[in-house]
Amino acid sequence: MKELVEICEYDPEWVENYFIEREQVMRVLKDIFVEMEHIGSTSVPGLGAKSLIDMMAGVSDLQDVKQKHIDLLSALGYEYVPKPEFPERLFFRKGEWRAGTHHLHIYKYQGKAWKNQLAFRNALTSDPGLMKAYDTLKRELARQFRNDRVGYTNGKASFIHSVIENASKE
Repeated sequence: MKELVEICEYDPEWVENYFIEREQVMRVLKDIFVEMEHIGSTSVPGLGAKSLIDMMAGVSDLQDVKQKHIDLLSALGYEYVPKPEFPERLFFRKGEWRAGTHHLHIYKYQGKAWKNQLAFRNALTSDPGLMKAYDTLKRELARQFRNDRVGYTNGKASFIHSVIENASKE
């Protein structure tokens, strides 16, 4: 069964949910994390999103994440999902398969991937026109790829890369 792509109206509770979850994750990673951020569409006020909280934890080095951290995150309900195609990130998901509630991305703090995530979020937050264009794109893609999460994600890629590229020029 493929995951249904459904965009919800912005919900201010997403931010509250992030802060609750952030506290739990920070306790588990307290000996290695440098910073934690709310990323993804649920972090942008007014932007429609899949009801899924994306969080980003920054560490000095991905090698600092040991099996004990993976086990502690597992106890909180986070499943480690190896993604060899993204060596700059460790990825964890929480919730039922295909119906997750949270994603935790662990990056090297201030690394390129970390900076790109913040650049995209901050560009959308500071430019209402850009945020509206992204919202419109996401809703069109959700209709087009209703049963194809990969197609939906791939459809957003050029927009995201363009925003990050423009943000890095400023």
